[in-house]
Amino acid sequence: MTSAGQLTVGARFDGRTIREIAVNLHRPSVRRLFIGQLPDVVIKTVPYLFTLCAHAQRAAAVAAVNVALGETLREPAHRELWIEVLHENLWRLLLDWPVALGLSPAKDDFIAWRALRQGDGGLAATVTLVRGPLQTLAAACLARLEVTAGHAQPLAPAVLAPEAWLAYWQGKQAEMPPLPQPASVTALYRTRLAEVEAALAALDAGLPFPVAAAGEPGWGVGQVRTARGVLTHAVHVVDGKVLRYRVQAPTDGFFADAAPLARLLANREFPSLDQARQALDQAILALDPCLPYTLELQDA
Repeated sequence: MTSAGQLTVGARFDGRTIREIAVNLHRPSVRRLFIGQLPDVVIKTVPYLFTLCAHAQRAAAVAAVNVALGETLREPAHRELWIEVLHENLWRLLLDWPVALGLSPAKDDFIAWRALRQGDGGLAATVTLVRGPLQTLAAACLARLEVTAGHAQPLAPAVLAPEAWLAYWQGKQAEMPPLPQPASVTALYRTRLAEVEAALAALDAGLPFPVAAAGEPGWGVGQVRTARGVLTHAVHVVDGKVLRYRVQAPTDGFFADAAPLARLLANREFPSLDQARQALDQAILALDPCLPYTLELQDA
């Protein structure tokens, strides 16, 4: 968003394990901003509020509004959505993960691809990047990651389930639909690699991007996949104006409390504070918050 907020992760290192993980997430809310607005104003405003995954944010907002108003779902910008997913995943895989694992990032390769991704040669440039620099760098990253975090297979693709979210949004279901709880940093890293391959294949084949919606008159939920997981927009329209609105991003679920991070670090021991800090940083990166974060690891 224009003001992304801040995430603080604190923990204590007891000489062997990481304990007392605490997560403090502050996010600006769009709820009050959209109250009383016309639904079309929401659709037009959303891409300007979110600096990350702007196409996905708009697609989810459009789907939610369309179904709440009983309109035919508007066709999303499929190609731009696939490129957006590739951009976010490649950013992490080529720039952030190598640094987190003590390797050199492929900055020049990423910058070159980024300049070409929207043009006629974007598909060819993506194939060259994925089959060349990414493949080489991913092998080196996995070799280091699996020594410390173990072997694991990628997770299944995120499932869109707007019907379950609609029940929660309407108050018919007390609990928010649960997020999948990954138990391995390696699995999350391999999932990113799999998502790049899937997005590249879809872009090549011209496949539609996964967007889903569910609603009843005045109530709408739109969901879309992003590089971080499922993004949900929910709207309640009364007398032609927005009465309630909510955005639930993957970051809001994965960092609502310390449980996901604790799962990723469970049963792991570290010989030093520096290695514990590196592992905690990698776990945060694996869950991929879409805002800046501060890490505070105390040595007991």
